[in-house]
Amino acid sequence: MRITDVRLRTVKNENELKLKAYADVTFEECFVIHGLKVIDGQKGMFVAMPSRKMPDGEYKDIAHPITPELRKDITDSVIAKYKEVMSQEITPIEVVEEEIVEE
Repeated sequence: MRITDVRLRTVKNENELKLKAYADVTFEECFVIHGLKVIDGQKGMFVAMPSRKMPDGEYKDIAHPITPELRKDITDSVIAKYKEVMSQEITPIEVVEEEIVEE
């Protein structure tokens, strides 16, 4: 199954230190999975599948790849898009206070 589009929404909230972005992945221009998460974990960046909390408190994936190859394709595509987006983000410009001289 071919990935034809990856859309990303970065997370700017400093309270969410590990969660970096949400991703939507489109396959073959006809099927989309929303709500994947880009997470900066202890072993580096990874992509978590969309999930929901069950009544017993456990989280279950709503959708997930069956094959390791598709999981790798999804992870590689989403992480590449995240790196692309982050490299294009504008870094804050230092604000220099100018001295006002009264004449």
